[in-house]
Amino acid sequence: MADFHQNGVISTLHNLSNRSLDEIEQELREYSKDAPIELILPSLYSELEGVALKNIVSCLSNVKYLNHITIGLDKADKSEFIKAKKFFSNLNQPHSVIWNDSPKMKKLDSDFKKLGIAPSQPGKGKNVWYCMGYTYSRNEAGSVALHDCDIITYNRELLARLVYPVSNPHFNYEFCKGYYPRIREGTLSGRVTRLLVTPLLKTFKKVLGHRDYIEFIDVFRYPLAGEFSFKSRLLKEIRIPCDWGLEIGLLSEMQRNQAYNRICQVDIADTYDHKHQVLSENNTSKGLSKMSIDITKTLIRKLAAQGDTFTYNTLRTLKATYYRTALDLLEIYHNDAKINGLELNINEEEIAIELFSNNIIIAGQEFLDNPNQNPLITNWNRVETAMPEIKKRFLDIVESDSKI
Repeated sequence: MADFHQNGVISTLHNLSNRSLDEIEQELREYSKDAPIELILPSLYSELEGVALKNIVSCLSNVKYLNHITIGLDKADKSEFIKAKKFFSNLNQPHSVIWNDSPKMKKLDSDFKKLGIAPSQPGKGKNVWYCMGYTYSRNEAGSVALHDCDIITYNRELLARLVYPVSNPHFNYEFCKGYYPRIREGTLSGRVTRLLVTPLLKTFKKVLGHRDYIEFIDVFRYPLAGEFSFKSRLLKEIRIPCDWGLEIGLLSEMQRNQAYNRICQVDIADTYDHKHQVLSENNTSKGLSKMSIDITKTLIRKLAAQGDTFTYNTLRTLKATYYRTALDLLEIYHNDAKINGLELNINEEEIAIELFSNNIIIAGQEFLDNPNQNPLITNWNRVETAMPEIKKRFLDIVESDSKI
């Protein structure tokens, strides 16, 4: 059972009583009558072949308060799109599958590029961006939830608790981030958060001093969680990165644009497990290695935008301070695992810390070499200004593709 401790500038909503799911869902059904609740699912075609998404679809089929589900389908050819439509036909709610690789979607992307408003690279961020644009074009949602499609331990309570804070009309939250313990088969998990993000935030505090931005990110119990919800009015305002910095970049947008009392985090699961990325020690373009570089660049870029100066000497100081901080935290993680009867491989943890340490220099150098690079995708407010007919065109594309 969680405690009720509030440890920062945003609200933390705990799971203190294991309130019945039926009671929560009944309230959500009432709330959705006046402000429809919708869900976004960014998916790779390959995830349709795994056990996680089959269970997610099965659980969602029994959810009564969802008005619509938008699925963004990546890396699928025509035959795979047809299979995906059949796969998602098991959903009992109205739903749409955006075939991101269709000829019409590629043409739309090409037209965006001509206007200078297209995402700079493929990936989850681009998929989420198109899903948000489609949901904005439909213009029916009151609140929107989003979660990944590789959650092995998924259940209906996760979604209900995730969307509740922004759907309850008596709450004033605009944005909600999910959190949970990362335990996998008796092992303490969540390596990138534990071994990179947490010690790196502490490092920035030591090297740069107090920064409101760092304090804000650090208050989130699981900042890399891919589960969040928000009021639909944010659909046209949010700018997100298209790389692995998506989650941190989204929090950065909230810190810049929203009052802290409109932001919360909520405990959505007792256990959580999903598809795990490889460390990729010898290839910085894959796995956790690339993820660590993208996340570090996102943090450096945000701090630079707020007035901090980064040089190569600064990067060397960050690396040395991070390394010592991460090793100190590793001892704490080991003790925490031990008292709870969990496994923690110290050798593998230190290998990851060494990799992340070296990647701080790589990320910083990439920023110094190209400080004008902007990985944030244009928000849909600007897209609509540049292409006034975008809503109708987008809806027509998805409708046309659905008839294939």
